Amino acid sequence: MSVMFLLIILSIIFAGGFLGAFFWAVRSGQFDDKYTPAMRILLDETANPEPKKEKNHAPTTPLNNTSNQKNGGPLDGRRNV
Repeated sequence: MSVMFLLIILSIIFAGGFLGAFFWAVRSGQFDDKYTPAMRILLDETANPEPKKEKNHAPTTPLNNTSNQKNGGPLDGRRNV
């Protein structure tokens, strides 16, 4: 029975901690910007371009590309007779 009281006290402490963190976030302005998240989807992605890739990179094709062969690779289901 004493374990139940300990668990109840710990849960009240944790709930108070989360409630205090929520009020701290509200007071510090964490939830003030309601306009930008809704408009972010409408913004053009070219405003933040990706970094340019260097030309000297190795090709990214798989080494064993037998599944994409046009003349009957081992995974296309046709028999080679």
